[in-house]
Amino acid sequence: MSHFNQLLSKLENKEAVIGVVGLGYVGLPLAVEKAKAGFKVIGFDVQAGRVEQVNTGINYIGDVVDEDLSEMVKTGHLTATTDYARISEVDAVAICVPTPLDIYQQPDTSYVSSSATEIAKYAHEGMLVVLESTTYPGTTEEIVKPALEAKGLVTGETVFIAYSPERVDPGNKQFKTKNTPKVVGGITENCTKVAAALYRSVLEGDVHEVSSPAIAEMEKIFENTFRHINIALANEMAILCDRMGIDVWEVIDAAKTKPYGFMAFYPGPGLGGHCIPIDPFYLTWKAREYNYHTRLIELAGEINNGMPEYVVNRAMHILNEDGKALRGSKIAILGVAYKKDIDDVRESPVLKIIEELDEQGAEFKVIDPYVKSFRSCNRVVETIPFSKEIIEEADLVLLTTDHSDFDYQLIADHSKAVFDTRNAMKGITLPAKYHKL
Repeated sequence: MSHFNQLLSKLENKEAVIGVVGLGYVGLPLAVEKAKAGFKVIGFDVQAGRVEQVNTGINYIGDVVDEDLSEMVKTGHLTATTDYARISEVDAVAICVPTPLDIYQQPDTSYVSSSATEIAKYAHEGMLVVLESTTYPGTTEEIVKPALEAKGLVTGETVFIAYSPERVDPGNKQFKTKNTPKVVGGITENCTKVAAALYRSVLEGDVHEVSSPAIAEMEKIFENTFRHINIALANEMAILCDRMGIDVWEVIDAAKTKPYGFMAFYPGPGLGGHCIPIDPFYLTWKAREYNYHTRLIELAGEINNGMPEYVVNRAMHILNEDGKALRGSKIAILGVAYKKDIDDVRESPVLKIIEELDEQGAEFKVIDPYVKSFRSCNRVVETIPFSKEIIEEADLVLLTTDHSDFDYQLIADHSKAVFDTRNAMKGITLPAKYHKL
């Protein structure tokens, strides 16, 4: 029996051992779902603390159900390790490591490269390797494939290589790893079939096969670039509407009554998270190789990256109306996570807002029920509990993340002034000095 048929049979019968490299926001939920589907799963991570937490059944990712993790560990379906030599035990492995930008806004694929190198050391014939990390088109064939073939493995015959982009939306109540459709593109047809078989045996969402890894890599960046550009349009409309004395939120609510040709995107204090602020710049970097300048993407980046400064300038004008300078004013910042009801501060625009307020000499306190502390202004900033006293003493309440836990009517009743960057106070009785983006 060929390696292809053997692996396909193992996956369909759930006899395969599955590896997941990188146990973060993408990797841990994927590892848990594969374990719940009946596979034996080994998670790999360079952080010993994460590995210890997994092996003791302690969850640290919001989208993972605590009981699911502890049960999978208890039954032996899921274990974690820092020892990459155990790659030799797995039949299929997914790479779910970070792909950040470096200080020059260029892709940092070092985590992908080091993971591929480690996997290649212990790879064996009949193995599937799937890259899930978001990256530029060509990464799978330029980095993962050469690493494995250097060991003498033959793509599509003795090793199967594919790309399947992660689709994780932290805090989404409807779509999780289990039910979100998956896109899969293998280097050969057999690579695609094997990778698709793995995901079909685990997930409830549709598995959409494409003709190459580059197609799958590009579609992922296209997804996030689409959002990046449309959010920039919403932000630009918000700036213009403020100058014209028009409520941009009411404009959007009116526009979205059209049942076709319009999709609602909303303004905010800037972009955050692991995808939208980063992924489009992978494409702008790669485009230069083809002598093409992605003007629309870069302009959208300028608008979105400028929103934290715009928010601080608006705050300055709001305080000025009461004869107060930003320097020395007391600012209550509500929310540091990049979106509501999660603990994720990665690339949060609120960090930039805080740094600007600190530089301008404002006295700020940060309230976030999901985040105990975070790093900003070259130090660790501790958040404080929400209270009426903090709201009352603030010269300005700056609402930056619309967490459900906040008591918005209390904020309205006890604030000197409010600047709501999320339209979070829609539908309640508003204070006299209420401003929104």
